[in-house]
Parts: sequence; C-alpha cells; structure tokens
Amino acid sequence: MTTSFVEFLALYGHFGGENLSEDEDEGDQDLEDGIWDEQRPLLAGQRRASRMQQDPSQATATPAKAVFLLLKSFIGTGVMFLPKAFHNGGLIFSTVVLSIIAAISLYSFLLLVETRNKIPKSFGDIGGELFGSTMRGVVLFAITFSQIGFVCAYMVFVAQNLQALAESVFDCKVSVSLRYLILSQVILFVPLAIIRKIQKLSAFALIADLFILVGLLYVYYYDFLMLSTRGIGNIIWTINPASFPMFIGTAVFTFEGVGLIIPITESMKKPGKFPLVLCGTMAFVAIVFISVGFISYLAFGEAVQTVVLLNLPSGALVDTIQGLYALAICLSIPLQLFPAVRIVETGLFTRSGKHNPVVKWQKNGFRLGIVLMCAGIAIAGSGDLDKFVSLIGSVCCIPLCFLFPPVFHLKGVASSLYAKLIDIAIILFGLVSMIYTTYITILLWSSTGDTPPISRCVPHGK
Repeated sequence: MTTSFVEFLALYGHFGGENLSEDEDEGDQDLEDGIWDEQRPLLAGQRRASRMQQDPSQATATPAKAVFLLLKSFIGTGVMFLPKAFHNGGLIFSTVVLSIIAAISLYSFLLLVETRNKIPKSFGDIGGELFGSTMRGVVLFAITFSQIGFVCAYMVFVAQNLQALAESVFDCKVSVSLRYLILSQVILFVPLAIIRKIQKLSAFALIADLFILVGLLYVYYYDFLMLSTRGIGNIIWTINPASFPMFIGTAVFTFEGVGLIIPITESMKKPGKFPLVLCGTMAFVAIVFISVGFISYLAFGEAVQTVVLLNLPSGALVDTIQGLYALAICLSIPLQLFPAVRIVETGLFTRSGKHNPVVKWQKNGFRLGIVLMCAGIAIAGSGDLDKFVSLIGSVCCIPLCFLFPPVFHLKGVASSLYAKLIDIAIILFGLVSMIYTTYITILLWSSTGDTPPISRCVPHGK
C-alpha cells in the first residue's frame, strides 16, 4: 500500500509529463559539471526516456495499479462541492450535464493520450512541438494557474470546516473568522512546501486518502438516513434559471486529474491497455460524483451547503469526521502546489540550491511567497466558495480539459473529417463554456455579493 502511495507521489514529479523532480535533475547535472542549469527545457525526450528506464515505478504499473492511481487523481475535495452545484443547476439539468461533461472529459483525455502516443513528450512539449514555444508556455501557465486555483479553493474548504468544527466543539461560544483560519494554515503549508523530495509526503498522502474515504462513506450514510426519516428536501427538479451556468464550472473543477493522465500512461507496463482502464475508471468516478450530488441534494434540498459536510449535525462523531476530512485536505494541498511551484521556480532560478545555501534560501523565500499569495487569494474568495470554485473551474480547468487536448489532436493526429469535426466541436464547447460560465459567475458574484455559509449557531431550518 505504501509503495503505491510513493509511486503516486512520484507522478506529481512528472505532472503533465513534465520533469519536475528537482532531486533527480540536480543529481544528474552535478555528476556532469557541478552546476544545474534550470533554464533548459523541463523535459527533453532522451533524458526522459532514460529516466523512465531507471525508475521502475514509471514503467511497471499493472491495470489494477493504474485504476488505483486514477481514482486517487480524481476523487478528492471536488466531490464535496457537487451537492451545492446540483442546487445551482437543478436536479435533472445537473445530472444530465455532469454525465455529458464526464463523457467529454473522457474523450478529451483519450485525445491527449492518442496525441502523446504520436508525439511522446510532455503536455507542454506537445504544444511546443505543434505550435512553437509560445504554446508550451501557455500550457505551463495554465497548469500553474489551475494548481494555484485548486490550492486556494482547498484552503477555503479547510477554513470553513474548521470554523464549523470550532462552533460545535465550543458550543458556539467561540467564533473564528475565516480570514484567520486561512492564514493559520500557512504555518503548516510552508514547511511542507519547502520539502524538495515529494516522495517524503507519502505518509501524509496515505493518511489523507483514508480520511477522505471515511468522510465520503459517512456522507452517503447520513444522506440515506435523512431521506428515510425526513424525506426529500425542497429541491428544484428541472433547471435553476438563476444560476445553472455555475454548475458547469464546478463540474469541470471536479474532474481535476488531467495533469496526471500522461504520467499514469507512462507508468504502465503495457500502455496500450490504458484507454480501456481509463474508460472503466472514469465511468466509476462519474457514478460516484453523480450519486453524491444527486442523493445529497435530495436529502438537504435548498439548505445544502457549499461544502456538504457542513450540513451534518454537530456531535462527537461528525466533529471527528469533519476534522479528519479537513486534515486530509490540508495534507493534500502541498501535492497540488508542488507542480506550480516547480514550474515557476524552474523559470526564475538558473542554479540549484543543493550546494548553494544562498540559492536554497532564495527558493525557500519564493515558496513562502507562493503560499502567502495563495492565502491572500483564498481570503478574497472565501466569502462565496461555490462561486469561487465555479470561477476556478471555468477559467483554470476548462482550457486544460476541453481546449488543449482537442487543439493538439486536431493539429497533430486527426486525419479524417469526422475526427476533425469532433475536435472542433469540443473546442467550441470549451470556448463557449469558459466565456459564458465565467461571465455569469462574475455577474452573480457582483450582483448578489458574498453569501458565506450558514452558521450552525444560527437556526436555519431542519
């Protein structure tokens, strides 16, 4: 089990197929000339191929292990935002659209895999090969932007859970502002962000996933308990005309594992089996996502919170689960931040800090700055988490999922008219979705203002 988690963390060192593993690169270059030049391309084909042979975890994964890695990539915090997203979209609309987005996401992932098979390079390098260095920079910027967006949303998620936990434990006699709860996380994240070898986070990843599983199972249990004792809540059955575009951004945010598609493909002993593995896993993930959103919305109705854990009644068991889930997300945040930090760090620093204390502390200061920046963005977006998540999904996730894969496939692989038309259709869908959902989300945010979560200390219905 622990070995599998170490291998999963190793994938973050090759996020998007990029070589972001600082220790390996420094070791190679130090042996050559004692100097690390971080300005060269993040992933050169021959270098990458040799590393793939040297690292057993990169080319020995069975289909079962690939399923495990994919499940870890997709199931995390996003699923807890879906019940509120179903309220924003309406029950039938949300169910249908989430199914469609899952299908389009799967098709886009398969396009990326097919393109990578023809151009065996990283996500960014594929763009560079087909469209030049500018496109490579755009892809890396999108990856960085999306990972920082995830981190900011996660920090707000943790803060809201900790706030509800404090209200419950201290019987509403203590109230801590979300602002301070977000800033307090910096104390934990800075030491973890400074860790250079990502495999050292394996124990944290194992604990985090166990806590996430416990929290998810309890949500299922309590949903069915509510439905059996209180019946269906007050819900919008078809479509919510006031906020349905927000659902799309949140749905895309939920399928946040695109950056690990290429490294998981590369990790398989028989990469030809990956498309079938991906299809089966995505079908299961879609069922989990739809069921959580559907059942929780039925159970809580219009009272559903942005983070569905906040709908659970206070008590020792719920407080424990809520605290463990918040801790789980805390422990997973450094993983989300790692690719963004390494991509930007590689562009800013030309030398390694392995044997240079000045450079090392410059990098440490940079990582501190990144964490503080994330905290600042999180504070700005904490007033209305569901709109914040929708905005991140619309601006950060849609390009990576619905724009780059079909654009690259159209340029480098598609030969038949049918394949080209499908690529163009996905591109148009991505562009329209990104522009429209971003506009509506910003419009709703500016017109309605912040709507913070309802406190457990204030009566708000059943």
